[in-house]
Amino acid sequence: MKSVSFAATAVTESIGRAIGDRTCESSFSGSPDASPMLVKDLYGPAMHLLPLVEQRLQSELQTRYESLAPILRHGVQLSGKRLRPALLLLAGIAVDPQKVSENHVTLGVVLEMVHTATLIHDDVLDEADTRRRVQTVNAVWGDHVSILLGDYLFSQAFRLSATLDSTEACRWIGEASRKVCEGELRQVLARNHTELDEASYIEMIRGKTAELCSVACRLGASQAGATPETIGKLADYGTALGIAFQIVDDYLDLWGDSKTVGKTLGTDLKQGKWTLPILRLLQTATEPQSHRIRSILAGPPENRFDQLIPLINASDARQYTRQVAESFRDKACESLDCLVNSPAKRSLIDLASFSISRTF
Repeated sequence: MKSVSFAATAVTESIGRAIGDRTCESSFSGSPDASPMLVKDLYGPAMHLLPLVEQRLQSELQTRYESLAPILRHGVQLSGKRLRPALLLLAGIAVDPQKVSENHVTLGVVLEMVHTATLIHDDVLDEADTRRRVQTVNAVWGDHVSILLGDYLFSQAFRLSATLDSTEACRWIGEASRKVCEGELRQVLARNHTELDEASYIEMIRGKTAELCSVACRLGASQAGATPETIGKLADYGTALGIAFQIVDDYLDLWGDSKTVGKTLGTDLKQGKWTLPILRLLQTATEPQSHRIRSILAGPPENRFDQLIPLINASDARQYTRQVAESFRDKACESLDCLVNSPAKRSLIDLASFSISRTF
């Protein structure tokens, strides 16, 4: 990878050209499993700015140590379609496209580093061998390297956020990272605990998944000069969007296509993670059914999926999970009422719809 110069004037000029030129083709493609046309349609006005984030991300992860270069390159490709930088850019453009600046690009890179770090640590916790059909860092280099790479990305992210004039971004991203770790800790401690309730489940995924989406929208709006009320509404949008995404991911773990999902179905059950469908099953079960379900959950992990899926399918858990995900999609869209109609607002609405249309 070659270093990329990011002088402030050059970035500002590039941003101006990108916002003004709707016909320019983007070289951005995200992870290997990304559909360029789908991403382009969803990200709309932000699509032409994402190459700047991508270039900056690559340039910030340079190292003079040859042995580290392939690890850094491998880690960066695991994080997917650059959703969080896209949310940050779309929020800024929706508020005021003329105020989208180099700071937005920098913060998009910071959020992607933090997100990637959490994924790498997640793969260690889950003992995952693949992510989106690509080998995980721990599968190739082991847990020790994975943990250190995640720490490296966290450190680099906070160093980069500290280069901005204001400490606001550093404080907000630090708080969001704390909440992500808090959500992950709660989930780890709740493994195999059948007393988990739906409210606690929502709070856990609010931290571990939704918080980075929320802070992305919050930062994008703030950096574009939005009012405190609008910043809060866009943060609410990001929270609801992130929760909807995670509920659908949990749905896909039971009813998805293993080839599309990129992992074996029932992985959450095997790992002792009780997601919304399981919680709903327990909530609506009769006493004899509840006893049987809890017995299966306490039994051999490799048997849980095959034994439970008939019981889940016979209940209303599948429909209920869809309804809850749809309710968070609706909350996300309602939070956008503070924005004037624009292509960026349309993209945010489309992303909320896409969050649940991946499966239903």
